[in-house]
Amino acid sequence: MTQTNMFVGKAKTQQPNPQIFTIWSNEIKKRIDPYFYAFKELKISNSVQIKKIAEVQGGYAFKSGEYQQEYGVPLVRIQNIKNGEIEFSKIIYINDKYLNRLEDFLLNDRDVLVAMTGATIGKVGRIYQDVLPAFLNQRVGRFIIDKNKINPDYLFYILQFDIFVDQVKRLSLGGSQPNISPGSIGDIKIPLPSLQIQNKIVGIMARAYQEKKEKEAEADRLLGFIDGYVLGELGIKILPAVAKAMAGEEKEMVFEVMSNEVEDSRIDAEYWQPFLEEIEQIINKGKYKTQKLKNFITKIHYGASTSNAYVDNGIPFLRILNLKPNHINISNVVHLPENFRKKLGNAFVNAGDLLISRSGTVGVVSVAPKEADGFAFGSFMIKFCLNDEINKEFVSIWLNNKLNKFLTEREKIGAIQGNITIGTIENFDIPIPSLEIQKRIADKAKNYRTKADTLRKEAKEVLQNAKEKVEGIILG
Repeated sequence: MTQTNMFVGKAKTQQPNPQIFTIWSNEIKKRIDPYFYAFKELKISNSVQIKKIAEVQGGYAFKSGEYQQEYGVPLVRIQNIKNGEIEFSKIIYINDKYLNRLEDFLLNDRDVLVAMTGATIGKVGRIYQDVLPAFLNQRVGRFIIDKNKINPDYLFYILQFDIFVDQVKRLSLGGSQPNISPGSIGDIKIPLPSLQIQNKIVGIMARAYQEKKEKEAEADRLLGFIDGYVLGELGIKILPAVAKAMAGEEKEMVFEVMSNEVEDSRIDAEYWQPFLEEIEQIINKGKYKTQKLKNFITKIHYGASTSNAYVDNGIPFLRILNLKPNHINISNVVHLPENFRKKLGNAFVNAGDLLISRSGTVGVVSVAPKEADGFAFGSFMIKFCLNDEINKEFVSIWLNNKLNKFLTEREKIGAIQGNITIGTIENFDIPIPSLEIQKRIADKAKNYRTKADTLRKEAKEVLQNAKEKVEGIILG
């Protein structure tokens, strides 16, 4: 057969994988989609297919009617696999009557798990004794390992390298909801050095993950200082009863509200939870009088509702996922075509404007940095501008404070996905110390955040350096 060039087309991959490329006709295998050929096959001398050292077992397809919310046997699903760990904060349960019937799908201590579908495809996690017994869900795979050939800890770490992840993406099927079978995972190649070298790599990675964890914990601790510091500076004291109610420990299930209080207002019980009124009271008992935010707003309006017609270059467009508390992440900003500018209208931000989320996780606020000057923003956000009588950073810090967050959540309207309105924002109560004190509070809070960001960056670098060292060992 004569060898000819074949144009494959544009593959939707992230750099550095090529987006437009050609391949030889004799290189075509069973797949003809461009995405399959965008990832290069692993070619190293000491590689082995996973099925040679481990069996990949899928979980059980429980029906939604068998799920329970509060008790039973935990069910590990794809959404529970996160950053190499199993996240149990949003776990669901299966009736324990299935324990004897479905023993083959019960997890074991130190099982290595992999997500086999969806946005988290290829992510791995590990289960530990303290959460067992637990069931394995159908869209999650686990590795039944031959410990004579491979160190389970080595497998756990190597599955988090691009060596594995790129092959998962290459072999996955489906478009918006990719999936990969246990058999295809078994076909994936991974480096398999001697057990001695495996043990050395485990030591390198374990130390790196521990250091990363410590740095991230310190970053969380610093960020946790911000709320307490701000409340302390404003003379606002959270009473023990309010703190317990905020934590969900002692929320009142039965209470009464006078009819004249609900006149021309909301009548849903959650809105009138007594601890929310107590939060308002302790804010008003602080060192400084409060004012409505509308007294300082010069301009406020909703973002633009537009199609997801994203292009490689064009108008930078902020989505709700870019908005973080006191921070706008522009590293993954998308772009809209230039001819959308008229359609976007006034949905653009200037440096110093404030954005707030009005849907989903409502009330997330940040001041737009100079790097986002001129960016457009979407309909799930509201932009507002402030006069010079109040410090913008101070406003952002206060609105993101845990006390105000509870009051913001209370104002949501709508059943399925609650929203807040411009009226809600205008009627926020803000303690107003002098501009000098506002600036001092804002600067101190920013200092905490800067230190936390530095630690998070260092944590990523520690892990990246360890991975590069390991790659030098196994690929060099």
